[in-house]
Amino acid sequence: MITAITLLKRKPGLSTDDFQAYWRTKHAAVIGTLPGIERYTQSHPINEQVGESPPSWDGVAELWARDSQAFREIGASQAYRVVLQDEENFLDRSATALVLTEALLLRDGGGTPDGVKSIRFLKRRADLSPEEFQARWRDAYGPLVEALPGLTRYVQYRARLGGYQAGREPVYDGFDVTWFGGVDRLRAALASPAAAAARRAAAAFLADGEPVGLVTHELSLIG
Repeated sequence: MITAITLLKRKPGLSTDDFQAYWRTKHAAVIGTLPGIERYTQSHPINEQVGESPPSWDGVAELWARDSQAFREIGASQAYRVVLQDEENFLDRSATALVLTEALLLRDGGGTPDGVKSIRFLKRRADLSPEEFQARWRDAYGPLVEALPGLTRYVQYRARLGGYQAGREPVYDGFDVTWFGGVDRLRAALASPAAAAARRAAAAFLADGEPVGLVTHELSLIG
């Protein structure tokens, strides 16, 4: 399974409320016409951000399909051309970014209706290959995140290695995604010894500087 993660920036002059409403309703309906979709989610930022400084993105979409061929068929469809046309109504397409990823599920406790989804945007250290970055993220950092108190679900979305091999450097090398029962539980987790250990371990594979992060509510709209 491949997950296309799209980082969205709203159209200039469009309010956050209007952007989220259009994306959640009209655009989601257009996405639903695409062939071969296995799953589609939207992550809408909430007012109360916790931890890292948030990036400039106004939302994160995840579109799941079976394999590369399924994405080629999506891209060649008339429905996809309609999706691109509809994006002009609410997105600053010049600031939108897409990363094709493969998901590594490390904790599958599910989410909660009133829970939050924290997305951290990761860039690898300049001296590491994508393979080395992914191995350290999985083997050294992943178990520390799994130990966070209150964690209900944990997925590492890793940029596909084929993109690097084709000479395409993604805007981010991966997305570290965790779910908690609410903002208070996320805040408590970030103040825990496990979080401190994870921050120390990050130096072994992340670029200098604190990663940006976004706290969101997830809407599962397809699948």
